[in-house]
Amino acid sequence: MLPLQSLASLAAVVTSYHQAFAAPAPSDPCAAIAGKLFVLPADVLACERSFPFNETLRQNVLTTVSRVFDFYTFENWYLDSPPPFQESTNNIRANLTRINTTQYEATNDYIQTDYDFNIDLYDFTTQLNDGHTRWFTNCYTNWQNILPAPFINVEINGTQGVYIAPDTVDFISLIGTNYTNLLDEMGFDWQRLAGAQVTALEGQDPYDYADFVADTVSGNFLDHGVRVNSVFSSYRISGTDFSQRLGDLAGPTGVKQTSLEVKLITVNSTTEETVSIPYIAGFLGVAFTDQASYWENNCAATPDTNGMDLRSSGSSRVSTAAPRRRLAQGNIIDKSNDSAVGLPPQFIPTAPQIDGSEGVIKNFILPDNQTGVMFVGSFEPDDFDQFQADTVAAISAFQSAGISRLLVDLTNNGGGFVCLGQFLFQYLAGSKIGYPGFVSTNRASPLAQKIVAADIALGNDDTITFYSADNWAFLNDTEMPESYNYIDPSLPFTVNSVNEPTSQRFHDTCQLSFTQTIPEDPPFLTENVAIVKTLGNCASTCAMFSTLMNERLQTKIAVFGGKPGENVEFKGMAGNQVLEWADIDTEIKTAGLKDDHLAPPDLLVSGDFRHNWRTAWSWLNESIPIAYLSELPKIRFPYTLETYNDPQNLWVFA
Repeated sequence: MLPLQSLASLAAVVTSYHQAFAAPAPSDPCAAIAGKLFVLPADVLACERSFPFNETLRQNVLTTVSRVFDFYTFENWYLDSPPPFQESTNNIRANLTRINTTQYEATNDYIQTDYDFNIDLYDFTTQLNDGHTRWFTNCYTNWQNILPAPFINVEINGTQGVYIAPDTVDFISLIGTNYTNLLDEMGFDWQRLAGAQVTALEGQDPYDYADFVADTVSGNFLDHGVRVNSVFSSYRISGTDFSQRLGDLAGPTGVKQTSLEVKLITVNSTTEETVSIPYIAGFLGVAFTDQASYWENNCAATPDTNGMDLRSSGSSRVSTAAPRRRLAQGNIIDKSNDSAVGLPPQFIPTAPQIDGSEGVIKNFILPDNQTGVMFVGSFEPDDFDQFQADTVAAISAFQSAGISRLLVDLTNNGGGFVCLGQFLFQYLAGSKIGYPGFVSTNRASPLAQKIVAADIALGNDDTITFYSADNWAFLNDTEMPESYNYIDPSLPFTVNSVNEPTSQRFHDTCQLSFTQTIPEDPPFLTENVAIVKTLGNCASTCAMFSTLMNERLQTKIAVFGGKPGENVEFKGMAGNQVLEWADIDTEIKTAGLKDDHLAPPDLLVSGDFRHNWRTAWSWLNESIPIAYLSELPKIRFPYTLETYNDPQNLWVFA
């Protein structure tokens, strides 16, 4: 791949690339869709495929991706993924070589394009099924393809099947008239499809096609069952509000298809018919006026694309305020959150809402007056400390109301701050439980070892670098000193017959960031606490929280949804910490190692290659990461028409 070059020399290539678009083409396909919120997918593809393939940009991106993979904790697990996750088996380096040597051939319709290269890389990393480790090219993933027919998987009269959501008219109307007017102009009657039974998708059995979407589009989760579930529509919290997720079939990121062929039987009919349902693409990016400004605003690197040297950035040490340590995150990226649509009003819970419900947690008392519900929509609030205060306020309000049972809903929780997951676990378990996290390690790659050594030599601490030892504690929970080298010498470890050295094993030090007092004893009898998840979509910090509840408290966990006859894990993808591209680049620059021959170059395009940077090892088997330990829910329920998108009905049933 491309030898490491200075940003200045590579920037010259990009400047010439921009100049190629300076003079408008006779027919500018990007100008044709500029300023529009919703457009036809074919018009989006015409714009995206108007940018010619550039070998220098391919080498820049692949060099960065390849060298970031050196930090990826699960790379060698993919060589032969253990059951039941074996379908994710993948030779990562062989695929990078394939992408690096692929000739993205021109066709009769379009030239060899930058789009084809980037989507190939995007699909490859998506199909690793680890939402922590993906290439996002902002140029080509800043659109959402929206079908006016969200699909659901429900049981009716004892038989599960696929249907178009009965609330389709209410839900799709919330997207707005800019969307629905396009459908009207096409003469497509989408309203009549609400509630229809689906008998085939693209000529396949609906569940077989759901498998196809789960294998090629969904990504994010190692478990196939969880990915199948994410194909369908469900409720969630977006920001601080209830909303409805379209699902990966009706609302995928990026534009590929222009329509979906569906065989269905509409409500009050017995006749099967075939309908070609059109997709409409919604724009999520930065406004543009033509091809040149589309590239400049959405495709070229920005000041925030790459990392920075925090020793000279003006943050932390030179501040007069007491510096705060950097906060570890474990989350997935769901770009549909950027265009979240509200939950139709008939599905908004009407149960009494109590204190602590202004943020990402929503708290209710059910009609039995014995059961409280904490719907934890995310561990990524705008205010880290307020999440903790909201937790305390909610638990106190439940206790004051005489609530004796707690139901925790984690539906579509994409994770967030690692320490907030540990805070909620310890608050529910009581401080007597002890350490509230997992044993953890980093990958001891050569550059990682150099970073730790450089941080020690430079005196970098936990306010500017995650690699600094004072982020972590020894296994007796004594904080490591800043000068301690925990990664060299490394610990030997073998995965799939490949030597995979790791750092020493260590603990998080999350208790240092807790701003609320943890009670010694659990606020509820632990046997009276249960977890529900619709679809099992619970990622990263959410997966770690639910795994702690399962492994340490044996909490009852129920999952709603799922393909008939197929197991679904209760957790989604579970690492221990994610670093975005800008984060690992910041680690390298802050250690003064950007010129090292192992260091990745700055990206020249607007994108993010994130990766799982730490491993969490199971309490049940410390030789297996929790990501690869199969843990099934104790209870499975199918959705019904009463529960598929109605949180309160689901909670009452549970």
